[in-house]
Amino acid sequence: MLEPSAPTDHLVSGSVAFVGAGPGDPDLLTRRGARFLAEADVVLADGLLDEDGFRALAPQALWLDVAKRAGRPSTEQDFIGRMLVSQARRGQRVVRLKGGDPAVFGRLTEELEMLDAAGIPWQMVPGVTAASASAAELGVSLTQRGVARSLVILTPAEGRGEVPNQDWLCGAAPGQTLAIYMAGSRAQATARALIDRGWAASTPVAAVESASLRTSSTHGTSTVAGSDRGLRHVLTLESMAELGLPSLILGGPVCILVGDALAGLMGLTGLGHESDAAPSTKPSSEDPAAPWAAASQ
Repeated sequence: MLEPSAPTDHLVSGSVAFVGAGPGDPDLLTRRGARFLAEADVVLADGLLDEDGFRALAPQALWLDVAKRAGRPSTEQDFIGRMLVSQARRGQRVVRLKGGDPAVFGRLTEELEMLDAAGIPWQMVPGVTAASASAAELGVSLTQRGVARSLVILTPAEGRGEVPNQDWLCGAAPGQTLAIYMAGSRAQATARALIDRGWAASTPVAAVESASLRTSSTHGTSTVAGSDRGLRHVLTLESMAELGLPSLILGGPVCILVGDALAGLMGLTGLGHESDAAPSTKPSSEDPAAPWAAASQ
C-alpha cells in the first residue's frame, strides 16, 4: 500500500513533495506549496500556463520540464519516475509540480509506486482543480441545492498502452454536474453520447479555457460579453453535438462543464455587462470550426 511520509513544515533533503500548481495562476498556490518551492533544489514541472510566475517562486532551483501535451511530444512517464528517484537519492529536495491537483488525472500513482519501491519519502500538497477554477470563472455553484446533488469529474483521455474504454460516460446521469477534462477534441462525440444516454439536448454547457488566468476564455453560442478575463457565454448539448467547440484561441487546457446548475447563465449577457462588451473575435457559431484540442489539466 502506498504510504506518504508524515507531513512536514519544510521540504526535507532526499524527499519528494507533489505540489498542486492549480489551474494556472500562481496566486492560487497554497502557502505550503509556495514554501516548498522556495526550499526546493530541483523542480520537475508539468506544462505550466504561467511558467515565469512559478519559476519566480523558486529561482534557486534547477527546473526540469517534464510536460505531457496532447498531440505533441511528451516526456515518458518512466523517465519522470526515474528522475524523481535519482534526484532524491542525491539528497536533493525535490518538488514534483503538477497542474491542478496532483490526485486528479495527474498520473500520480505511477510516480508514487516508483518512489515507494526505492524507499524515497514523499508527501502531497493539494491544489485547485480545473472544475473549481472554472466554476469561479463563471460565478456558478456546481452543486446548486435542489438542482445538482453530485459533481462527477471524468475524462475520455487514455494513457499510452491503455485499453480504450468506450463506456467512459457510464457514471454520468442526468441531474448531475459533469466536469469533463481533456475532452476538447471529442466535444461533439461527448455531447451526442450524453444525449443518447437521456440528457436533454437543451442541457447547458460551459467550456472554459485556461481557467484562472487573466487571459482565460469561456465559449459558447449564446450571448457574448468581453472583459479583462475573456469571453463569457455558454452553449447547449445540442449545439455542441452539432458544431463541437470554437477553434482554439489561447492554446490552454479546456474544462467542459455540463448540467442544469449552469442554467442561470443561459440568456445572460455573459458574466459582464452588455454595455462593456467587446466585439467577439471567436468564429461565428455558424462556423463548424475544428474542436479545441485540450491539453492535460
